[in-house]
Amino acid sequence: MEELRLIKSLKEGSREAFSILYKQYWTRVYHFCTLYLNNRERAEDVVQEVFIKIWEFRHLIRDDERFESFLFIITRNLIFNQFRKDLNEDFYKMTVLSAMENSYDIEDEIDAYNLSKYIDQLIAELPERRRLIFNLSRKEYKSYKEIALLLNISEKTVKNQIAEALKFLRQNIPLLIYFV
Repeated sequence: MEELRLIKSLKEGSREAFSILYKQYWTRVYHFCTLYLNNRERAEDVVQEVFIKIWEFRHLIRDDERFESFLFIITRNLIFNQFRKDLNEDFYKMTVLSAMENSYDIEDEIDAYNLSKYIDQLIAELPERRRLIFNLSRKEYKSYKEIALLLNISEKTVKNQIAEALKFLRQNIPLLIYFV
């Protein structure tokens, strides 16, 4: 059967035409796949997928276009999909390995929680106005200008109060490190 008649028969659902085209092109598609895929089984899987796609989308084959071109466009796309799949698998494996290497340490979390509580205690020891300014800045994320407008004070006063609060914290946090 000449190729044009085979294609028309394939488009009409002829399994015989499909079988003839499969036998005619399988080896070429396989060799094309092995150029890009370094695994025989993967290459064979892609070839099978190619011919499944040919059958599923046989109605899209154009009579005025070479069948071989259509075939190799599908093959190329499936090879690219395989590369993307492999890349995603490798990324997933690396993420899992990284997570295992940086395993969760409950002691670190407890230390962080204790440090946070200690800092809160230190902040509570600040003079009332300084504590208010510090909390507006660090916990409510207000700018110096917003705090100054809110409390009817200068930005320089806000800046000085924050600096004093930070100085107090820096002086007292090393004490905790000695006891931990």
